[in-house]
Amino acid sequence: MHRYVVILMLSLLGSSAIVGAEDETFVAETKAWQQQREQKLRGENGWLTLVGRYALQEGTNTLGVGPDNDIVLPDAFKDLGPSRLGKIDINPLTGTATLKLADEVTMQSEGKDFQGNRPFDLAGTKRDWVSLGRMSMHVIAREGKYFLRVADNQSEQRIQFPGCTWFPPKSHFKVNARFIAYPEEKNLTIQNILGEKLEQPCCGYAEFTLDGMTYRLEAIREGEGLFFVFRDATAGAETYGGGRFIDVAKRPADQEVLTLDFNQAYNPPCAFSKYTTCPLPPSQNILKLRIEAGETLRPSP
Repeated sequence: MHRYVVILMLSLLGSSAIVGAEDETFVAETKAWQQQREQKLRGENGWLTLVGRYALQEGTNTLGVGPDNDIVLPDAFKDLGPSRLGKIDINPLTGTATLKLADEVTMQSEGKDFQGNRPFDLAGTKRDWVSLGRMSMHVIAREGKYFLRVADNQSEQRIQFPGCTWFPPKSHFKVNARFIAYPEEKNLTIQNILGEKLEQPCCGYAEFTLDGMTYRLEAIREGEGLFFVFRDATAGAETYGGGRFIDVAKRPADQEVLTLDFNQAYNPPCAFSKYTTCPLPPSQNILKLRIEAGETLRPSP
């Protein structure tokens, strides 16, 4: 009898040791962050809703479900209005994109109806979405080129998305890093998955030590914080081949210590949608170590 009690106690202790290998608060906070990430991903006009990305030409671009339009929208929108919803006028000289709706069409912006002409806000920090029923759209301007991005908030991908997959939380990959600010901000050349080169503002780099080796990641200034695009030795197998992202909410001062939590490394939009153009990591941010933390690739069904 005592023998079975001892075996049971050892078994329970073994299970507790596995569960207690990571601090419960750290695990809970990591899982809460992951849930917020998934909730945002599933949100309205999120990456899972995208159904089209169309190049816009200088001048007039007609749009609608009719085959005679310059931009032919998906058939899922055929009951939302006439075969031609209107047109988008692009003026590169003024850097403007103006939506001009057909007379019988009413769309919404931030919950309010509008008709006629409406310029897109291309300079704001938030995407300027306009919507009609299940369909939403906005215009993006990049390096003198203009694109219309279209979302379907009832897309099959959004409805059936099973969720993200993650490495188990590991405090080993939550590291302190020292931020080294450049005396003057420089441009960091970033290439996206289409081969286009973009210049991004780089204000410094984060230097950290892991497993006795020192590494550095170039930081892109984004608002009041920092944005890191990196790839490690898990890429292409366990994690997305194009690399992953990490955000730091507030940019530190020169020589200040910040936290790089690779448990919060997440996949770029291109891992979910072919209608995005994600940045690839610069050569300086390709790490030779395996970072078995953060978001992984979902196994194929």
